[in-house]
Amino acid sequence: MGRDDADALVIEKALRDLPATTRRAFLRQAALLGVATAAPVLIRRPVLVTAAPGPRRGGTVRVTGHHEISSLSPDDDGPSVHRTIITQIHNALLEVNEHFVLEKVLAENYVVSRDGLTYTFTLRRGVRFHDGREFTAEDVKYTYEFYGNPANGTVKAPLYTGIDRITIPDKYTVVVRLKEPNAAFLRRVATQFIVPAHYHSRVGERAYKGAPIGTGAFRLKEWRPAEYTVVEAFDQHFRGRPHIDQFREDIVPEASVRAIALRTGQADSAVWPLLAEDNLRFAADPNYTVFKTASLAVNHFPLNNDHPVLSDKRVRQAMMYAVDRQRLIDDVFKGTAVLATSNLAPSLQPWYNPNVKQYPYDPARARALLEEAGWRLGPGGVRTKDGRRASFTCVTITGDRARRPEAEVVQQDLAAVGIEMRLVERPVATILAQLPKGEMDASLFNWTYGGTGGEPDASDTLRSDAARNFSRFKNPRVDELLAAGLRATTTSQRRRIYHEIQAIVAEEVPFLFIMYWDWYNIFSKRIKGLPTTALQGDTALYRLAYRWWIE
Repeated sequence: MGRDDADALVIEKALRDLPATTRRAFLRQAALLGVATAAPVLIRRPVLVTAAPGPRRGGTVRVTGHHEISSLSPDDDGPSVHRTIITQIHNALLEVNEHFVLEKVLAENYVVSRDGLTYTFTLRRGVRFHDGREFTAEDVKYTYEFYGNPANGTVKAPLYTGIDRITIPDKYTVVVRLKEPNAAFLRRVATQFIVPAHYHSRVGERAYKGAPIGTGAFRLKEWRPAEYTVVEAFDQHFRGRPHIDQFREDIVPEASVRAIALRTGQADSAVWPLLAEDNLRFAADPNYTVFKTASLAVNHFPLNNDHPVLSDKRVRQAMMYAVDRQRLIDDVFKGTAVLATSNLAPSLQPWYNPNVKQYPYDPARARALLEEAGWRLGPGGVRTKDGRRASFTCVTITGDRARRPEAEVVQQDLAAVGIEMRLVERPVATILAQLPKGEMDASLFNWTYGGTGGEPDASDTLRSDAARNFSRFKNPRVDELLAAGLRATTTSQRRRIYHEIQAIVAEEVPFLFIMYWDWYNIFSKRIKGLPTTALQGDTALYRLAYRWWIE
């Protein structure tokens, strides 16, 4: 055994002996060992445990996320690290599985009227909330009416547009009557997680964000937003008690530390992808179960379209030409992504439109557009116009080491054509709150603008009044098309509508659409009960934790 091997064994043993505490404890321990967390560490492969037949009961599954879990409300389930826990606590009438298929969960059955205006749901009986109260039709009515009411300031209110009335003929039947057909109703509304009317109406949404009660397989045990969240098995869950005792998500911003935790057995999975080189390394390692799927969330720079510099479409188009996106994919992400052409992913067939305005890397074209827009080179190589410098600030997520290099490359590309992009870091909750209000210039993260659950509707992000309209994009034609897309009843009608939306987004560039990642979900081999295949990863896999067991 060489010196390196001996050192590696010492490090490996120490990391394995870490207590089940937080990332901070992990980092402190690493520091005591003299290990730089971002530096490569030689760790032997974990020892494989021989599989035992049949599910075992007990144990804690530990996963890692990259930013704080600021809310546990179904209204805030957009970020993957949030939804991974929220889906353990709650259920919906219908849920989209890992193959994009709708599954009946709290609904035992449903019928859609011939005119597409009436949805009748028959509820599963004998379902209990975590406080022991029975789940009934009243909870569905309350949930839909609360989150669908814009006066409540909910993020998802636009999804409920067009609901005429909700009636509950009896304790186990819900009838939703629409004013007009809504093609996305089943995948965008019926998949809303249900909250208990008796509890939520008493404590309010604000308190509910930190103390949720659902019908899920796990109930909240402990929530420390920036450190960890633990949920424990719910004995009265309608599908039976989960095999595992607890599901825990630790917050570990540094991707390299998440990789070490996974390699040393301190974590069973990483909710958010690791660095590209680590994803590829784990994918080639037979000691791990790896799901590689196509992401539906665009990696993008939302831009404040009201900003004095960014409000000019020619400036935004110039930025698209100025950024060498293929180099980002090849160098930063090791080829594990595809170029974005607009708001929908190439994998989202049949809705994807490849015939939109293209932006090949062309800094000369970028400079020409900026000149045309009146931006002239000024002191320090930064363009100016009417006494204003072509400068703005991009806010990246605190500790996001996977995308920070991407931001730095884009910063250099923009500087080359005379645009200054300053970089600062803020927590994700701050970004999500301030960006749609126009209190930030720009940011960098991944988000779906249509595509959730396979549904192309983007009303919650592209509509002028959408709460998640991060770029403050206002386009009457897009608003009109989004409404028409919900009313359309055939796939061919809808395809034409969503193709036009993509063409407009490509032309207007409300945000810099960079790429769609290959999505890697990596699991320790000790986790059993995983599906054998998946067309979508991310939380579509973690929602299945109620089936898992540990060997």
